[in-house]
Amino acid sequence: MNKPFPKTLGIEEEYLLVDIETGALARNPPEELLLECQRRHEGQVSPEFLRSQIEVGTTICTQISEAYDQLSALRQTIAEVAKDYGLAPIAASTHPSARWKDQLHTPKARYATLVGELQGVARRMVICGMHVHVGVEDPNLRIDLMNQVKYFLPHILCFSTSSPFWTGSDTGLKSYRLTIFDNLPRTGLPEAFSSYSDYVDYTETLKVSGLVEDTSKLWWDVRPSASFPTLEMRISDTCTRLEDGMAVAALYLCLIGHLADLKRNNQKWRLYSSALIKENRWRAQRYGLDEGLVDFGQRAVKSWPVLIEEIETLLMPQAERLGCVDELRHLRTIYNRGTSAHGQLRTYYQAKEDGADEQEALREVIFWLMRETLADLDK
Repeated sequence: MNKPFPKTLGIEEEYLLVDIETGALARNPPEELLLECQRRHEGQVSPEFLRSQIEVGTTICTQISEAYDQLSALRQTIAEVAKDYGLAPIAASTHPSARWKDQLHTPKARYATLVGELQGVARRMVICGMHVHVGVEDPNLRIDLMNQVKYFLPHILCFSTSSPFWTGSDTGLKSYRLTIFDNLPRTGLPEAFSSYSDYVDYTETLKVSGLVEDTSKLWWDVRPSASFPTLEMRISDTCTRLEDGMAVAALYLCLIGHLADLKRNNQKWRLYSSALIKENRWRAQRYGLDEGLVDFGQRAVKSWPVLIEEIETLLMPQAERLGCVDELRHLRTIYNRGTSAHGQLRTYYQAKEDGADEQEALREVIFWLMRETLADLDK
């Protein structure tokens, strides 16, 4: 019996490297650290825009559990190698106290070009994310699913938030990362395309006009991958706990499966304007799981307990077919326990209550992130 659609997925995560003793962002970690990680996991570890960042990616996987095993091994390797240099990885989308002006970008031509083009906007990019690729071979189906899955992107973000702090301040947002990222061109929600050829016309206009070299500079919340026959979800923060990341990946995987089933039955999810979806996107950015999202069909805000019940009812058949029931059910755990953003804020304000000053409280948050990044590996 053929495996249910979609058949493949891949996950990329970005981490920050910090000093084990002080929690400070590693402005200029030794190149040997990256090279050793690459030697142990050939083709799965790469530099990112900043010297203080490191990116990992799975191979093509057929099960969520396979992606978990690979990412668990990658996190452990980076932690082990980094420790030899007095450093540690944190899986979070911002560093609680780092100043962007102090950071160095990786000396690669691509990144130098990016800084030259985007100037101060690029230099502020002390942020990390998690990207989930789901295999969609048919390019027209890829575009159709991109149009439909936009509705659910705010829901995905809510379960992943890990960036409440920026340059030492509680921003009041659960995902401040998007505030920084949205300053780049070609970010946010993609517009609706009528077909793959419509999408190609758009991208060719950008390329022929000299605005982009390739479609890797389309930094939308979801996009057709520039390198693989996949639909790549990019809205989520990096989840500090790997089990949370797998729940987010399972949610996206099941959504793609469900929407593809609708397509096969000559149905589709109702398409809402990007202007409306942006309202939920902002609510996700600002409140995460603390407030509900708008059901545009009913024109009312729904609480998260109600939304989670609806998500499980809608997607559990897909989770059963795709082998990720436990991961989808873990969304309830995230809601009850809180995301990384909640954990960071709890740690910060508890430290302040216990008498810590501002810098001491922020360091406690970073030490908490160090522990949580490795807390649930090899379960």
